[in-house]
Amino acid sequence: MSDSITFRYKISGDDFTRAGEASSDVKNKLKMMGVDNNVIRKVAIAMYEGEINMVIHADGGNVTVDITDDNIKIVLADQGPGIQDVEKAMEAGFSTAPEEVRALGFGAGMGLPNMKKYSDKMDIQTVLGVGTTVTMNIHM
Repeated sequence: MSDSITFRYKISGDDFTRAGEASSDVKNKLKMMGVDNNVIRKVAIAMYEGEINMVIHADGGNVTVDITDDNIKIVLADQGPGIQDVEKAMEAGFSTAPEEVRALGFGAGMGLPNMKKYSDKMDIQTVLGVGTTVTMNIHM
């Protein structure tokens, strides 16, 4: 593949029934493209965690996935409240998810740590009251 392929998704806010559809679609497309299973697993986990964060904290957002010969770049952009303390949010188990979300089995505070763990490079740009953009790169 000498050119890049781009997929775009709109994530609905506060809709846990549809959360994960975009990451599942990317996973299936990567399988059809013959991408290595370990890479697919990393992409699926990192992107799913990002989707869930957008549903819980930001009333949804947009995901762009750019695939080249040697890299998969995932950009998750929302217009949510922003992340108050990125360093704290990166701590495993730290969560600002409301209790009703935790009761559904989400919001355990592993989203950002897992996104970092399963990506080769991750960057978080956040502005309080404006939104957050997380960019992850996963090498093939």
